[in-house]
This record gives sequence, structure tokens and C-alpha cells, in this order.
Amino acid sequence: MAILGYNIREHAHQAKRRFVDVQRYNLRTFRNQPLAEISGSLGDLGTLLPLLLALSHGYISLSSTLVFAGLANILTGLVFGIPLPVQPMKAIAAVALARKFNKEQVSSAGLFVAGVVGFLSITGLIRWFTRKIPIPVIKGIQAGTGLSLIIYGGSLVIAGLDSSRINNAVLIVVVVLAFLALLASPAFPRVPFALLLLVIGIIKSLPDGVDRKAPFGFGIWQPHVTVPSPTNFRIGALEAGLGQVPLTTLNSIFAVSFLSADLLPKLEAPTPTAMGLSVMAINLIGCWFGAMPVCHGSGGLAAQYRFGARSGSSVIFLGLVKLLLGLFAGRFTLNIFSEFPNSLLSIMVIAAGLELVNVGESLNTSRARDLRELDGPSGRDDSGEGSDSGETTDLTETQMKRRWAVMLITVGGILAFKNDAVGFLAGMFCHWSFQLQDRLDARSSQREGPIRLQNEDPDDQSPLLRHEDA
Repeated sequence: MAILGYNIREHAHQAKRRFVDVQRYNLRTFRNQPLAEISGSLGDLGTLLPLLLALSHGYISLSSTLVFAGLANILTGLVFGIPLPVQPMKAIAAVALARKFNKEQVSSAGLFVAGVVGFLSITGLIRWFTRKIPIPVIKGIQAGTGLSLIIYGGSLVIAGLDSSRINNAVLIVVVVLAFLALLASPAFPRVPFALLLLVIGIIKSLPDGVDRKAPFGFGIWQPHVTVPSPTNFRIGALEAGLGQVPLTTLNSIFAVSFLSADLLPKLEAPTPTAMGLSVMAINLIGCWFGAMPVCHGSGGLAAQYRFGARSGSSVIFLGLVKLLLGLFAGRFTLNIFSEFPNSLLSIMVIAAGLELVNVGESLNTSRARDLRELDGPSGRDDSGEGSDSGETTDLTETQMKRRWAVMLITVGGILAFKNDAVGFLAGMFCHWSFQLQDRLDARSSQREGPIRLQNEDPDDQSPLLRHEDA
């Protein structure tokens, strides 16, 4: 008992010390670059706003969503100290909109996913999956998600076109200018690009978004508990929640954990287990009040990083804004953002996609997590970001080609079927096929004896796809 008590006290002391260190880092980063953190906090609005606004018309409670998503932003910023996003569960949102779900069915889908993810996290199965999934598949999921976001950003532009040539010309000019500004933004790191887009979009939305009868639309949040019936729970869980589970597990847990380590290697990356427990807690509380089912997305993390966020202070700021809007100005928020220009949203979505796609570039370099142990730690600058040296490791040409093949097949499955689970299975089958080929070649060489042909490369027989230790 004495040893057990000592261990508990020691773990509590370490947790307290880490929490204090995280808050110091958050405060120091916000003091050093307040505009960059604020701008970065708005980076994932391009993926948040379209689904949030669409679901706000009878599918969810907007005020409850803002309140609980805001609390989730604040708590994750305090606990993890990284710009961890809180985003809609896209598969649930898509099914709900297509099949005209009611609030109980949407809540049921979120509760079901929270229960499954929580079970995997508590039992430790999440850690087992982490060890078994090769890095090329993880990077394929990230790159595939990035390309999907770029395609979605383009669809927002197309959706804004109408029969007026003048309006179309103005839209195209705005998109081109905003895209050029996006490309130039790395040269001006102190310019809060996402914040400027938000301000311009709100100014554009004000004339049409303000309700003349109730111009401010202020009112205190009045929560209502949503208790799904057995029938609604079955519909929500089976028709929407079941398809969301693999997407959340892959993109919201695994990909986010790996991406945070790639983008901010000097910071302690949240473990897949911690990510799973976070998703479980957020939805097991918020969905009972009609809040939108949410998770942590790698696209949102990439977007917030792309626009300047480097610490948890960015999402703490965003969470405070969401919380205040949800408590006091839910209707006003809905009116304004319903008129937000798609042309500006599209640029924010494309920026997030580009950042995610860029992660795949390091697949065969020392910046890939499974290859760092071969060459030692990769170069890092003082900001905690990864080096761009692109130094390759001692992989053979065959190994590099196979890793690229696994990643690209994963990307292809995601884009072709618009489903992360299909891409994941395609990448894993490709990976297993290479492993099977290596084993068959090894058996064949054993039967032939120690004599080897002169033109045979022994390195080609070595395993190429290494797994990440948890």
C-alpha cells in the first residue's frame, strides 16, 4: 500500500508540473505573438462554418454547440498546450443532412461514436492499433484528407457561381486575389491572414445578415436536454455513427497525434489514448443538450498551424469567443455567418488542405517518425517546428518506392470513395502485400542456399515499412 500511495503521489506531482509547464508555454507564446495566435485560432473556420450553419437549421442547437465546443477548446488548450481544433464529425453531418435527421438522431450518432471511441481508449486497443499502423498509411490519410479539403474548397467557389457574368467575374477576381495573398502570407508572418479574412467576411455579411426586427439577437442560453428514443438511437447509431467511427479513429485520433508531433516536435504530442478520451468526454456531455457531434481533426490542426497558431492559447481564445457567443448571442451569430462569403471560406479550406498535403513530403526523410531513430533527431529551430532539411535516411530505392506506393494508394482510396476507412484498408492491403512478398522471397532464398547471384540486391529483401512504437 505504501508503494501504491507513493506512485499515486508521484504521478500527481508529475501531472501538476506538466500542467504548470503547459500554462507557462501558452502564456509565453501568446505574449510573444498575440496576433499570430488569434489568427491561427480562426484557421479551421473554413471547415467548421459550412457544416455548423447547415446543421443549425433544425438538426442541432447552435447555442449549445457553441457553448460546449467553446468549453472543449478551452480545456484542450489548457491540458495539451497545442492548437487542437474542435470540428464537426463530417460523416454524421453528411448523413444527417442527406436523410433529414432530427435532433435526437444526430445526438444518438454522436453518443454512439463517443461510446465506441471511449471503449477503445480505456481498454488500450487504441495503443495496439497505433503500433500496427505503418507511417506511410498515416501520412496517406493526412495527404488524402488535405486533397479532399482542397477539392471541397473548389466546390465552394463553384457553388457561388450564378447566371450573372458580372457577379461571377467579381467572385473569381476575389478568389484569385485571396489565393495570391495566401501564397504570399509566409513572407509576412506577422500579418494575421485568417483574422483579416474573418473581418472582411463579417463586414460583407453585416448588411444581409442583420435581422431588421431584432438587429442584435442577444439572449441568454436556455439549455434543453435531448433524450433519444430507442428508435432514434438505433437510426442515428447505425446509419450515421457506424460510418463515423473509422473516420474519427483514423483522422481525429491517430492522424492528429502524429501530425502534432510532425508540426511541433519540441512539444509533447498528445497520445492516441488521450485523444480518444477527449473525444469521448466532449460528446458524452454535449450531445445530451443537442450540441453538434465533434472531434479533433488533422485538417483543423494543419489550418490553425498554417495561420500562425503554435500553442494552446490560440484555441483558448477561440473557446472563450465561442462560449460568449453561445451564452449570449446565438441567433446573432447564426444570422451573420449564414451570409459569410463562400469565396473567403474556400481560401481558408484550401490553405488547410495544402498544409496537410505538405506533410506527406517527409515520408522518406529523417522527419518521418518511424525513420528518426535511424539518423537521430531531426533538425529543429527555436520555435519547435521541424527542420526543412529533407535529409533522407539509408533506405534503398525499392524501400522508398514501396513506401510511396502505400501512401499514394491510401490517398487514392480516400479520394475515389470519399471515405477514410476505404483508403486505410487499401493502404494496409498494399503494405501487407509487400510484407508477404518479402517473406516469400526470404523463403525462396533459404531454399536456394547461401549462393546468391551477383546482381541480386540483398537490401531489397529487408522489410521496408516500419511501425511506430506507441
